[in-house]
Amino acid sequence: MTGQLHDYEYAVIRAVPRVERGEFVNVGVLLYCRHSSHLAARTHLDQGRLLALDPVADVAGVRKALFGIEAVCAGGTEAGPAAGDSAGQRFRWLTAPRSAVVQPSPVHTGLTADPEAELRRLFEQLVL
Repeated sequence: MTGQLHDYEYAVIRAVPRVERGEFVNVGVLLYCRHSSHLAARTHLDQGRLLALDPVADVAGVRKALFGIEAVCAGGTEAGPAAGDSAGQRFRWLTAPRSAVVQPSPVHTGLTADPEAELRRLFEQLVL
């Protein structure tokens, strides 16, 4: 999709190894563009940064949660019960506030002609 600008929504995915402390490391970005039903996530866990916040953090559990987020975005059988939901419904479910080790940030908006390029840009800027 190029040319015309369309609105999109995104949220940063955070690993919060000790929820009571509120410290986090950004580990991914979710992006949803209603116009094209584009829903995607990019994730990257910097294990060293996570362990700096909590030396006994559940690295494997965080990786599993990130894989689950990517699966829900992709849809299909690996998305589990969410597989039949629309891209918008899956985005809303993924961005619902939760008190867990892997959490979404508040949802932000923007305009783009290319949702995948915008996801790459946000991922590089906010996670890497």
